[in-house]
Amino acid sequence: MTGQTEKEGLANLSFEEALSQLEAIVRSLEAGRSTLAEAIGEYERGAALRRHCEQKLAEAEAKVQAVVEGRSGLSLRDVE
Repeated sequence: MTGQTEKEGLANLSFEEALSQLEAIVRSLEAGRSTLAEAIGEYERGAALRRHCEQKLAEAEAKVQAVVEGRSGLSLRDVE
């Protein structure tokens, strides 16, 4: 995948799926069995997966921060 197709593919991954793929890439790179071209491709995919995971974590953090306590107990406020 490249460019927009890569972004679209990542957008459909859950945090857990992306993290699992990232872990597999790290194991593969650490094993050192890839060609240089393959390792570069894996590194690029890993970097994209890392950004995706960071975005998912930021979204989750925003949702947690959106929980507010009001007169009627805990509620959610709109997240921008």
